[in-house]
Amino acid sequence: MQPKDSAFQPIPGMQTPRFAGMPTFMRLPHLDLESAQAAKADIGIVGVPFDGGTSNRPGPRHGPRQLRDLSTMIRTTHPRSGVNPFKLVNCADLGDAPVNPMDIMQSLDMITGFFNRMSDKGIVPLTAGGDHLISFPILRALGRDGPVGMIHFDAHTDMNDVYFGDSKYTHGTPFRRAIEQGFLDPKRTIQIGIRGVKYEVSDFDWALEQGVRIVEIDEFFERGVASVMTEAREIVGDGKTYISFDIDGIDPAFAPGTGTPEIGGFTTYQAQQMVRALEGLNLVGADLVEVSPPFDPSGGTAWVGVSIMFELLCVLATAQDARSHSQV
Repeated sequence: MQPKDSAFQPIPGMQTPRFAGMPTFMRLPHLDLESAQAAKADIGIVGVPFDGGTSNRPGPRHGPRQLRDLSTMIRTTHPRSGVNPFKLVNCADLGDAPVNPMDIMQSLDMITGFFNRMSDKGIVPLTAGGDHLISFPILRALGRDGPVGMIHFDAHTDMNDVYFGDSKYTHGTPFRRAIEQGFLDPKRTIQIGIRGVKYEVSDFDWALEQGVRIVEIDEFFERGVASVMTEAREIVGDGKTYISFDIDGIDPAFAPGTGTPEIGGFTTYQAQQMVRALEGLNLVGADLVEVSPPFDPSGGTAWVGVSIMFELLCVLATAQDARSHSQV
């Protein structure tokens, strides 16, 4: 199978050593979003180096840079499905969305503007965070013409209302804000892997009242991957669906480099299985968030993160390829 455009191929590891050259996501060409060449991209991999919504341990602002570096180890072909996303669709590293680390609200607007421009060009985003607040401005862009559904892998619901009295925009509130503002359809939203001690249960209660399905970790382990993912597919149906994967959904034994770790999470293989079960859905974007290099300078957590990003890229590419064929 030939790629749509050979200019969008990653640099082969047998051609240039993986430790050499400028690091880009998965060794893809780096393109400015405003360039003519970028308009030919089907999927854009983007960093959002922002952690202004972090409530305790900062660091995810450094995630995109470490994830880029570790992603040079990614090869081209999925080991199980055989999918080569770089031959299905045109993929590129579109750099980082602009942010202002001194101003949360301006950053949210800047991020939304960047993803609006991607959407205007028909580019599907795969995003590396950044803390989980970045999902809100992305959903605000992708859901501007109508709310999207979501499959969310995480240890936390991120459905809280306010932090520290009146702070409504934090990494613990993005999905509540997205539902309130009409960008996210709660009845087509499922959260998987929720666990850990809680401040209280108001975030759970509010989400359940809106129609969100919450699969806590005990239920996940009792039922298994296949059963939970079958339900997830039924909930989102064939409508537009976003995937959000917080690295703290994975047990800290495998991914310690995150700001809010919770024991008793997914294994890395279970995470791979769940993402593989997304194939065939109408996926319009995905993110991998909360990798915090200061808590794992070895890069082990980032390697887990970019490995999940490749899994996400494969299912996004399959979805985008199916859409392009359906429009012919």
